[in-house]
Amino acid sequence: MDRYAVMGYPVTHSRSPQIHALFAKATGQSMSYERIGPSPDEFEAAVARFRSEGGKGMNVTLPFKERAFALADSCSERALSAAAANTLVFREGGIYADNTDGVGLVRDLERNLQCDLRGRSVLLVGAGGAARGAVGPLLEALPSRLVIANRTASRAVSLLEQLRQAGGIPADRLVLCQACGLDRIPAGPYDFVINATSSSLAGEVPPLPRAVFGPRTFAYDMMYGKGSTPFMDFAKEQGALRTADGLGMLVEQAAESFHLWRGVYPDTAPVLQRLRAELG
Repeated sequence: MDRYAVMGYPVTHSRSPQIHALFAKATGQSMSYERIGPSPDEFEAAVARFRSEGGKGMNVTLPFKERAFALADSCSERALSAAAANTLVFREGGIYADNTDGVGLVRDLERNLQCDLRGRSVLLVGAGGAARGAVGPLLEALPSRLVIANRTASRAVSLLEQLRQAGGIPADRLVLCQACGLDRIPAGPYDFVINATSSSLAGEVPPLPRAVFGPRTFAYDMMYGKGSTPFMDFAKEQGALRTADGLGMLVEQAAESFHLWRGVYPDTAPVLQRLRAELG
């Protein structure tokens, strides 16, 4: 039986083992999937140990995504542009890295939530690993503009510059993108406001100006939980038309990883429906 795992710190909350077990059962794949939670100073050694024991691949979550990318011998353009990886494939020739976070986000928006990003304005809040992986796939969906806003403006500016230097995103798409602080967001309202911070986990919301929300705004939180997240509640109070959490993104990014490992693409709808029912 082929072995896979998710690695993070902490990782006990991860639903990835359940998701991949459901994918494996539905597609007839013989595989196991476990959680591994090394301390921050043991990450590289833990990856090497799992690989030496016969592991075939791994998902990587916070806070190890950039370090996972650094371990790779080869990578996808998605991982290159993000300079971060959430998926590792262990091959005879070395470690292959990919980043499926952004494609998971876009697929959830376009397929599950029936949204059209083409020609729309998008505000991406945050400049950490989640935002880094989302920029490329969002730009591939051809919005009219993409604004990256962060509490510390220099981090947003630095992220955009790193994306330019990485070369994984075409220059004609990067010109649609700009970076700023939360207090310097260009006039809205925006068609989509996407929270790529972990603020909801702490029961907080980013200090966004009311003007970014409008009567047609779709507010999306990459975090998820039972019921609405604090960001979703805040967006509704500010006049957003629709809101959604990131549970669909979690399932869709997992499906892309599963396809990389097993060569088959699972049906995500039944898994998403089951997880949603369990969350109530």
